[in-house]
Amino acid sequence: MSRSTPYGRRLLAAVPELDLRRSLAGSLASSGYVVEAVDTGAAAVGLLGAQHYDLLIVDVDIPDLLDLADHRPALADKPPILCVTWCESLDDLVPEIGAEVADYVTKPCRAAELLARVEVLLRARDAVRDPVLRHGDLLLDEVTCQAWRGDRPLEVTAAEYRLLRYLLHNAGRVLSKDQVAWQVWGEARGSNAIERLMSRLRHKVDLTGPALIRTRRGFGYLLGE
Repeated sequence: MSRSTPYGRRLLAAVPELDLRRSLAGSLASSGYVVEAVDTGAAAVGLLGAQHYDLLIVDVDIPDLLDLADHRPALADKPPILCVTWCESLDDLVPEIGAEVADYVTKPCRAAELLARVEVLLRARDAVRDPVLRHGDLLLDEVTCQAWRGDRPLEVTAAEYRLLRYLLHNAGRVLSKDQVAWQVWGEARGSNAIERLMSRLRHKVDLTGPALIRTRRGFGYLLGE
């Protein structure tokens, strides 16, 4: 593929202004991304420590920008940063965070420009890492959005793909139903919806071979032992 696909991609936006936050999140969501938007750097740090994101969008006007910059080195998950700023170059960004910024868009930013920059950054990230996630004989290609169990291709829906990708990124780690809901749909969902989705995916993944998707009753789900 020549273009980066939004299929299953999860973005985190830290934007203080309500209207801009809603506008950015709406534009990204309508293009197929799963988006979570917060209004502080502290909230972004908390989510980055608990979930996987492919890209972090940061408005330089958030009041605790430097807190985000200070905590970022300790985070296990460090997605590239796209800044929304009034500056005209990377050199003009706040020095403490400037070195961490992969790209930027200037205010007022147009939706088309933002989406183009997001796509470029995701494509660049894919180019420097293995796009195939593996656990045993279970494989998922993040470029072609295809999955296999051994030699058997898995026909998965968009929601099933996002769930499988999340499980593979966190193999061996117990994931709560709330974490699953936000990762798959970008919003809270009832237990029944999550259980039905997990059941459908488990049937496809574990149809042949040893069971890989497990339930830890009272805690959540995990992939692997």
